[in-house]
Amino acid sequence: MSSFQNGENKFAVYGFSILPAAGNRFTNLWLATHYRQPSIFPTFILMKIVSWNVNGIRAACKKDFEQSMQSVGADVICLQETKAQPDEVAGCIQILKDYHLYSNSAEKKGYSSTAILSLQEPVSVAPDMGREEHDQEGRIIAAEYPDYYIVTAYVPNSGRGLVRLDYRETWDHDMLQYLKLLEEKKPVILCGDLNVAHQAIDLARPKSNYNKTAGHTQREMDGFSMMLDAGFVDVFRHLNPEKEGAYTWWSYMFNARKKNVGWRIDYFVVSESLLPRVQDCYMLSEIMGSDHCPIVLELS
Repeated sequence: MSSFQNGENKFAVYGFSILPAAGNRFTNLWLATHYRQPSIFPTFILMKIVSWNVNGIRAACKKDFEQSMQSVGADVICLQETKAQPDEVAGCIQILKDYHLYSNSAEKKGYSSTAILSLQEPVSVAPDMGREEHDQEGRIIAAEYPDYYIVTAYVPNSGRGLVRLDYRETWDHDMLQYLKLLEEKKPVILCGDLNVAHQAIDLARPKSNYNKTAGHTQREMDGFSMMLDAGFVDVFRHLNPEKEGAYTWWSYMFNARKKNVGWRIDYFVVSESLLPRVQDCYMLSEIMGSDHCPIVLELS
């Protein structure tokens, strides 16, 4: 850390971020959420990204959504299933007014939809993947930053009785092509509700759900594997290859969350070239307000 004076204001340089010196309320919050002291060398988290399927932003805001996100201190917040139009999302965001807000809403009101909140104004922001058959439900936003893209996605569920499984397979192929096109320019961070439990370890009851329940069919699992084979990395599983009981979604029925009978269907998937910058990836399972919990990616 170094410091400099500008008139009566003293500033400190933490990593690559210039902040008011320690003692300032904003600096104290930033340090609390971005600074780590390991055994030998201190580490600064230069980018903290949160992804959360809020299952309706208006409902979530009645359940301490803003207070929860404020306490996390994220640089970027990616939301899925906001179920709201842009003005409705903006109307819910009062405490988080320091963030730039970008929304992509479904043509059908109260359905699907995504949003990104970013403290730093992105270089550019673009909705959808540019394919008419996929661009009616507000399922994708890509925010471009100097070093990478952050793409948040709410991948279509294959539906009860797997009625949308054929469409889902088409989506998986087309989304991968879209991500690879972005990756030609710079690395990609994909986050969101990808609606697949990729391996048996990623859900509590794999045998009873395999090829019977949306999110754990072989075709959906193969779609995810296709991304990994194309050079993307499931960050949480890369860091925790054998960790069991780590889930991001629980049914509201049968007290599933308390019993931890869940699924890991929310992900951070990154270009392999970004792995050296990854510091951690984890769930915030203590945060309520949705049937999903937020997940976090920290980059140095």
